[in-house]
Amino acid sequence: MQLNGVEPDPDQIKALALTNYGHFTSMLVERGEVRGLSLHMQRLARDCRQLFDVELDTERVRGYVRHALGSDARRTVVRVTVYDPALGLGNIGADADPHILVTTRPAPDAASPPLRLQAASYRREMPSVKHIGLFGALKHRRDAQREGYDDVLFVNPDGTISEIATSNIGFIRDGQVVWPRSEWLAGTTMNLINRALDEPVATEPLTLSHLGGMEAAFATNAATGVRPVAAVDSTEWPTTHKILDELRELYADIPGETV
Repeated sequence: MQLNGVEPDPDQIKALALTNYGHFTSMLVERGEVRGLSLHMQRLARDCRQLFDVELDTERVRGYVRHALGSDARRTVVRVTVYDPALGLGNIGADADPHILVTTRPAPDAASPPLRLQAASYRREMPSVKHIGLFGALKHRRDAQREGYDDVLFVNPDGTISEIATSNIGFIRDGQVVWPRSEWLAGTTMNLINRALDEPVATEPLTLSHLGGMEAAFATNAATGVRPVAAVDSTEWPTTHKILDELRELYADIPGETV
C-alpha cells in the first residue's frame, strides 16, 4: 500500500473509513502491461473531475503504479483509489487535493468458476462513476452469498437489469452478444470486447422475463476477464458455449499497454 508513492500513516488512511468519499479503478497487470490501461486512466480522470472538480495527472498515477509494482513480474491486481485525506464530514465542500492510493494483491492463477447470481432490486448511486461508496452493493452481495449464491444481479425499480455488484453482465442470444440497456458503469473489459468484436453489439432493455430466451450469460471485469454465469435465480445456462470461448480468446488476444 502506497499513498502518493510512499507508505501512508494511519491518519491519512482513516478518511477512507470515516468519510469514504472518492473513486477507484482496478486492473490486472501482466508482465508490466494492462489491457485497456488508457481506458482506466480516462475513467480516473473523468471521475476525478466529477467528484473533486480537479484535473488528475494520469502520468503521475502511472508512475505510482510502476513504483508500487517494482520488479515484481507476477500477475497482479492493482487498485488505484483517488481520495483527499483532508476532506471530512464537515468540510466535504472544500477545495480538494486528491491523493493516489495504490494497493496490490496477487492475481488468481486458476480460471474463476461460473457465477450463480441472485437478482435484487437495487440501483447504485451515480452508476456511471466507479466510486468507493460500496455499502449497498456489498450488502446485497452478502445477502446473496448468505442464500448460497456467488453474487447479486441488480434490477432497477422499473424491472430492467443493470449490472452485477462489481461486474458487467452480458448475454448470448441467437449467437450474438446482448448487453442490458441501463444506467450502469461501463467497465473497461466490456468496452474492450465491444471494440474487438467485428459485428455491432446489441443493447436492449432486459428484464428477468427475458432470461429464459438467452443461450448463455457471462460477467466481465478487469480482474477475471470473461467469466461464465451459470444461473440467475432459477434460470440456468450451460457454462460452455462457442461464443463464450470466442469472447475469452478475443479478450486474451487484446494487447496490453505498458504501465
